[in-house]
Amino acid sequence: MKKKIKKHPITPDPVYSNITVAKFINQIMRKGKKTIARKIVYSAFDIIKEKTKKEPLEVFELALTNASPFLEVKSKRVGGATYQVPVEVKGERRITLAMRWIILGAKSKKGKPMREKLAAELMDAANNTGWAIKKKTDTHRMAEANRAFAHFAW
Repeated sequence: MKKKIKKHPITPDPVYSNITVAKFINQIMRKGKKTIARKIVYSAFDIIKEKTKKEPLEVFELALTNASPFLEVKSKRVGGATYQVPVEVKGERRITLAMRWIILGAKSKKGKPMREKLAAELMDAANNTGWAIKKKTDTHRMAEANRAFAHFAW
C-alpha cells in the first residue's frame, strides 16, 4: 500500500498574502532562488496590471481556473494490454497541473524575459487562449477518446 505523503504548510506570499501565489512562486523557483522567482512573478503581475488595467490577482485566478483540467488519462494494465483510462482530476492536482502548464507555456516562448512571457501566458489563459489552454483541451480530448475504457477506472 502507498504511504501517505505529508503535506508541508506553505506560508502566504509577502505582497498579496495569498497561498496560491506562494505555490506559483515555488513552482517557478529554480535551485532554491526564491527571490529571483518572486521578482519574476511580481514583475509579471505589474505587466498584467499595466496592460489589462485589472487586478493581477483576479487575472491570475481566472487563468488558473481556465487552465485547470477536469479529466485526464492514466495508464492501467489489464490482462497484458495497457489502456488509457480517463479519470477525474481532484482539486489540488487540478491547480498544480494548471500552474505547471502555464509555466511550461511561458518557458516555451523565445526571445523575451521570463516576466514578459509569464505575463503573456497568464493573460492568454485568462482569455481562454494560449499554450496552457491548448494542453487542457488536448488532455480532455484524449480522455473523451478513451471513454470506452472508463469502466477500468479504479
